[in-house]
Amino acid sequence: MNILILGSGGREHTFAWKIAQSDGCKNLYVAPGNSGTAAVATNVNIGVTDFDAIKHLVLDKNIDVVVVGPEDPLVNGIHDYFLNDDAIKHVSVIGPQKAAAELEGSKEFAKEFLYRHNIPTAAYESFTKDTVEKGYVFLETLKPPYVLKADGLAAGKGVVILNDLDEAKAELKSMLVDAKFGDASTKVVIEEFLDGIELSCFVLTDGTNYKILPTAKDYKRIGEGDTGLNTGGMGAVSPVPFATDEFLSKIEERIVKPTINGLKKDNLPYIGFIFIGLIKVGDDPKVIEYNVRMGDPETEVVFPRLKNDLVEILKAMANGTLNTIDLEIDERAATTIMLVSGGYPEAYEKGKEITGIEHIKDSIPFHAGAQLQNGKIVTSGGRVIAITSYGDTYHEAIKKSYQSIEKLHFDKMNYRKDIGFDL
Repeated sequence: MNILILGSGGREHTFAWKIAQSDGCKNLYVAPGNSGTAAVATNVNIGVTDFDAIKHLVLDKNIDVVVVGPEDPLVNGIHDYFLNDDAIKHVSVIGPQKAAAELEGSKEFAKEFLYRHNIPTAAYESFTKDTVEKGYVFLETLKPPYVLKADGLAAGKGVVILNDLDEAKAELKSMLVDAKFGDASTKVVIEEFLDGIELSCFVLTDGTNYKILPTAKDYKRIGEGDTGLNTGGMGAVSPVPFATDEFLSKIEERIVKPTINGLKKDNLPYIGFIFIGLIKVGDDPKVIEYNVRMGDPETEVVFPRLKNDLVEILKAMANGTLNTIDLEIDERAATTIMLVSGGYPEAYEKGKEITGIEHIKDSIPFHAGAQLQNGKIVTSGGRVIAITSYGDTYHEAIKKSYQSIEKLHFDKMNYRKDIGFDL
């Protein structure tokens, strides 16, 4: 099969790395890709939301399957675009249709879905700039900390957690009235704060059947001890040590099954990956959010533990035969540490040369914000490279990742030195 992956991050490099291992893959393309995907596939300089250019590429290269990495093309309806065009509707798209992608595209839509299907989640209400005063009143009914979420896509930065009521009211005004996150915050969801430890659950579905991938836990804050600003993710660990068999069974029965059944009941066509952000409150899982694609950097620890041929899985998802696949999971732990540009998640410089990648032997470097320029690999984003390692325990895997990081260098390179500290 000829396969096209859309995206340019660490997640897409991991997809490409895994797909390239399959005999079922004839030609592999990534649009736009990065310096890592360039080593295992052919990069094509097309943006992920340039649907017309993607169509021409698909026809030109005789693509059989399109794997959508990031959320933007899905929320913008790329799957529907393919289905509505006779020239390309035969091509399998791995990713939900636009109506189902609203699970990530709108926090309010997701909360309504959770409530409708009795899936455990935090209490919430949503507000616009016309009801900002009601928002202030609702905040007064909650105990701190206060959780405010921009309704739309804000590149992983639209969630604010504050301890002070006056600050929370000021932030609500900033999001709704001053449009802090642009169109993403024309509506804001205020949520009850859930106290617990977070983890991520990843589900594959063909629309009817489902399979659950290994759990992972990522680290969102820039600073050690989970302090400082939110990022796209600074590292991840799989499996999650505190996710016992009993707890995993609760996730499947109370959350995964009602989610899959809810999609069917609501007639939301879904072929692809469901990322369920969970929090363990006491001994019970509750849903924080849905994403309609794989997570990043969790993909960099989940896919390395998947022993199956990923092309066979993608085929089964497209054909509605996922029930015929048995997932085989590597017993070892996998961890990843994200190296980021100095200044990220705020302003940072690009174009810094990355050296030492060729010296890494005990880990897998997954490139993210990195590009080839005049024969050199240089930084091109905030999150630059993820260093993934295996170990009999997550402690051993983390240690290997940190040892590998010592061989790498780019100007102002930054990373968290405490991934796994809370486990």
